[in-house]
Amino acid sequence: MARQESTENPGRLKQIALTYKMTKKVDSKVGLVVAAVGIVVFGAFLAIGFWIDHPIFLGILGFVLAFLAMAIVFGRRAERAAFGQLEGQPGAAAAVLDNVGRGWTVTPAVAMNRNQDVVHRAVGKAGIVLVGEGNPNRLKGLLAAEKKRMTRVVGDVPVHDIVVGTEEGQVPIKKLRTTLLKLPRVLPGAQVTVVNDRLRALGDLMKNMPIPKGPLPKGMRMPKGR
Repeated sequence: MARQESTENPGRLKQIALTYKMTKKVDSKVGLVVAAVGIVVFGAFLAIGFWIDHPIFLGILGFVLAFLAMAIVFGRRAERAAFGQLEGQPGAAAAVLDNVGRGWTVTPAVAMNRNQDVVHRAVGKAGIVLVGEGNPNRLKGLLAAEKKRMTRVVGDVPVHDIVVGTEEGQVPIKKLRTTLLKLPRVLPGAQVTVVNDRLRALGDLMKNMPIPKGPLPKGMRMPKGR
């Protein structure tokens, strides 16, 4: 057991160090901010401890809470930095959706055109969310076609559509996860399962798209499944 722990801990520390280095490239103040949070929290609890004549107890409590606060702040800034690096990259929305959290079933590339504009699908208690990446004008038709295709099997289940981008009416990649989690939950868990089963039966892009014979047109890529 001791050997297993000694091999796991360096791996975790190395991962934290790597995450810090990657975050610092985008967020140069991350170290100062995290340290400041820890000092303020610990200092506040220690001061209260001296004030009520329990400096040791409040000092230990402040140290633990300071470490927790530092971890939370670092995690959020690291996540923000990672999303910032994904901004504008093909497939960025799919990467974010894959980490949206429990309760969501994500299917990437349920629709795509020759220009590589793509629509991803997420299903949860908020209903169905279609997330488009690419040219906003071309995505309108792509999203509309996918909604029409799903209507046959999902009935009156709420369908939301989101276009990822930085222009007016679009959702920046760094706010995509938050936007999904803020949607009102209107479906019970059992109905979410039914919707997923129906959509699975309907099939996704990979199953329904005919594969052309001969070589692919130059510049065209086949979408990758999960």
